Amino acid sequence: MPSAFCAGKGSVCVRPRTPVPPPPTIAVRSYIPNETAKEYIMAEKLKIISLGGLNEIGKNMTVYEYGEDIIVVDVGMGFPDDDMYGIDVVIPDITYLIKNKDRIRGIFLTHGHEDHIGAMPYVMRDIHAPVYATRMTAGLVELKLDEHKLLDKTTIRTCEAGDVIRAGKFTVEFIHMNHSIADAVAFAITCPVGTVVHTGDFKIDPTPISGGMIDLARLGALGNKGVLALLCDSTNVERPGYTKSERAVGDSFDALFKGCDERIIVTTFASNVDRIQQVINVAARYGRKVAVSGRSMENALKVSTQLGYMNVPEGTVVPLEQIKSLPKKQVCIITTGSQGESMSALTRIAFSTHRQIDIQPGDRVILSASAIPGNENSIGAVVNELYRKGAEVVNERAGALHVSGHACQEELKIIHALVKPKFFIPVHGEHRMLVKHAELGKLMGVAPKNVVVAENGKVIEITKKSIKCEETVQAGAILVDGSGVGEVGSVVLRDRHRLAEDGMVVIVLPYSNETHTLVSEPKIVTRGFIYVKEAERMMEELKRVAIESVEACENQHITDWTGIKGKVKSNITGYLYKTTRRSPMILPVIAEV
Repeated sequence: MPSAFCAGKGSVCVRPRTPVPPPPTIAVRSYIPNETAKEYIMAEKLKIISLGGLNEIGKNMTVYEYGEDIIVVDVGMGFPDDDMYGIDVVIPDITYLIKNKDRIRGIFLTHGHEDHIGAMPYVMRDIHAPVYATRMTAGLVELKLDEHKLLDKTTIRTCEAGDVIRAGKFTVEFIHMNHSIADAVAFAITCPVGTVVHTGDFKIDPTPISGGMIDLARLGALGNKGVLALLCDSTNVERPGYTKSERAVGDSFDALFKGCDERIIVTTFASNVDRIQQVINVAARYGRKVAVSGRSMENALKVSTQLGYMNVPEGTVVPLEQIKSLPKKQVCIITTGSQGESMSALTRIAFSTHRQIDIQPGDRVILSASAIPGNENSIGAVVNELYRKGAEVVNERAGALHVSGHACQEELKIIHALVKPKFFIPVHGEHRMLVKHAELGKLMGVAPKNVVVAENGKVIEITKKSIKCEETVQAGAILVDGSGVGEVGSVVLRDRHRLAEDGMVVIVLPYSNETHTLVSEPKIVTRGFIYVKEAERMMEELKRVAIESVEACENQHITDWTGIKGKVKSNITGYLYKTTRRSPMILPVIAEV
């Protein structure tokens, strides 16, 4: 294991954990030459800016700024809302980072889930800072960047729990955590103002499948030394008690595999390596071969196996095409699609569009994942289709087939008790979760004035004695539609929404540019608005309104096409809303003859 490496401007990794004392505040003048009083004051402030992850689940990105140095924690994506028609991915607005890209000393990733690394291919087009991540996270990031032909242009440094990275005036220590993916870490971020603990996603699992228990001892040691601020996962703050261990799922799998003579199909999150490991273990125990379907599942299996995070008994995993030659009781298929995604493997299997797998009567389909809010209808459609084809569907209601990767209330209390922060900022949650977590922080001893529930874009300024949130930087969502990034904005979404709800009406106006009159009656074309054959009277009324609109333009000596189309659009819109209480998109088209 190398003792140290250099990774970009002002960056050094020290392994194993080596204390890196921050420069004393009285020596600020030594590294800020010729500073003014204002510069001195600015240097004594730590700024924390969330560009994503607040008041939402997803697109996590947090900026830490001290003096002339910036580091970024996580570069996540979010999934589009139901009304974001045609949108594939939502990523944070990184305008602020692009403006300050020369000051970015490093990008630090807590773990390999999409809501923490999914925006990397889009962000790294504009940002060229070194990336620091644990082995599993780095492996998944490399796959993403390679797909977008950015891998050769990106510096990725692999780290381990206990490593300490120097990045400008910051030092960042990697701390082992438990989550639903291997190699999850928290960060202890130190600058001259003090130390901030950024937990990332976590739970306290006393019997993890791999990697060992969360490093509570190190968190406690930091707390005893003095922690300035805590940024903590709020996902499960509304749930009392403790989150169950991942091992509870293994017992449920064993009961479902034992004595089953039919094919077994298991769907779960591709990133949950421990879950996949348990499926493989129980399949091997009962003499089943395992085939994998879904690109993300195949990638997760490949990366985790190569890096040693998964132990696959020899001969257990077979190519997908081989399962057709095996008896049903020897087949286990692990697939993507636990959320009912339209193009996922399980959805294609259910609706008979998968090229290699068809549902057979008697197949036992195990849904080893809870529904993400908003996906219930999609999952329900897939389940109904599976039942229609004669499959047996088993979900978490039938037993412990899924456990969360996030800490519940009592686990959060333990972290607060160990870290003992002076200031507290709840992150990673919708607004009600952040408020609930703020209340828990106060209960655990943080002074109410020292708790901040922020929003994306708000600049939190922390000194040794105070915390405030006054300034704002540009933040929001960038929409990814196919290969286009940021090309779809609010206007396009509004149009898509109108098209989806009320349809479209096209009015074709045969117009003479010489006489400035219509040469024949308008032609009306509708899509998604009404069935023309059953609305002939309305079609005639629309023609009448269009003709009267053009005649009004003639009387007012309006001859430019923009003015004529505007008049027609306004009058047609008013007539249709008055008549139908609907507002379809109106597209007047002038056909010059």
